[in-house]
Amino acid sequence: MVDKKMMDEIVNYIRRMRTSSTEVGDCLGKTGVVKDCFPVNRGNFACGPVKWVYAYDESNWSVHEQMIDINEGDVVFVEAFNCKDRAVIGALVSRYAIRHKKAAGIISNANFRDANDIIRYNYPAWCKGFNPVGCFKNKQERELEKEIVEERTKMYDGAVAVCDDTGVVIIPPESINQEMLDKLHNIEEQEDIWFKCLDEKNWNTFEIVCLKKYLKED
Repeated sequence: MVDKKMMDEIVNYIRRMRTSSTEVGDCLGKTGVVKDCFPVNRGNFACGPVKWVYAYDESNWSVHEQMIDINEGDVVFVEAFNCKDRAVIGALVSRYAIRHKKAAGIISNANFRDANDIIRYNYPAWCKGFNPVGCFKNKQERELEKEIVEERTKMYDGAVAVCDDTGVVIIPPESINQEMLDKLHNIEEQEDIWFKCLDEKNWNTFEIVCLKKYLKED
């Protein structure tokens, strides 16, 4: 069970400091990236608890159904199974999630459609790409495999997503702890030191990153 207070501390710190997905990935040992998930609009930043929803068998019926449970501040992660390259959502669902449910952002490793409106309204959205041909709205005759649901629930229930121009990184539930918060503090301090050494001391990056020459000075 994830410590809700600790999750809030981590989310609030990342939001306040605007800690980048790059820095968070470094804190995770250079892991955590969501593959095939790229920013639609430049300059957006989102961080919040992951709300995992899914589409499958070329239908997004389940997405519409699960979106009802979005909480304010969530980052909605729409994952597709057996949907080929069909778009899983478009402008309507994006507007519902961002404007009506107050989600912090919406991410997907599948395609979206209605790029013109998502761009026009500058929604904080990240996805694989775009396709004008979307999923059907039929209720599926079967449920998504129980093993997949259980696996993803374990992966994302209590996880935190960080999204910016570089991409999306997810902090897993087992890393929502004091150690992670300390790493976030430390990496901010490290970045400040590195750029000070670069800009004020005119050191080269080999001296800064590899030799860590700054550790020998006050």
